[in-house]
Amino acid sequence: MAPEKIILRFTAETVKKPIIYTLAKEYDLVANIVKASINPDQEGTMVLELTGERYDEGVRFLEQQGIKVQPLAQEVRRNEDKCTHCGNCTAHCPTKALFIERPSMNVQFNQDECILCLMCVKICPVHAMEVRV
Repeated sequence: MAPEKIILRFTAETVKKPIIYTLAKEYDLVANIVKASINPDQEGTMVLELTGERYDEGVRFLEQQGIKVQPLAQEVRRNEDKCTHCGNCTAHCPTKALFIERPSMNVQFNQDECILCLMCVKICPVHAMEVRV
């Protein structure tokens, strides 16, 4: 079975649960953490590559634990023609995938750092940040 990339969204209550351990031990799944932003007692996001015969059972387990699971079938892109380089998105990006390049003061986007939280899409005043499926 080919690895599936998924996004896990944790609440403050679910962030302390040993989910990777359980996926490996109970469901015989191989988990590769691609990106993670998880803090104790806070919300968290993880991009996970998951492989194994019991993939569907493992995903059901995650959902039963209160962890939101979504496939990584979308990506965020910046529309260069719309972007005014105001920098509003950089202040809200939790992974600093959006940042201001100095000395030009232009907004840059490192898509490899993006965890698809979609905060930039919500707060961009000119709608330069777009979701593509």
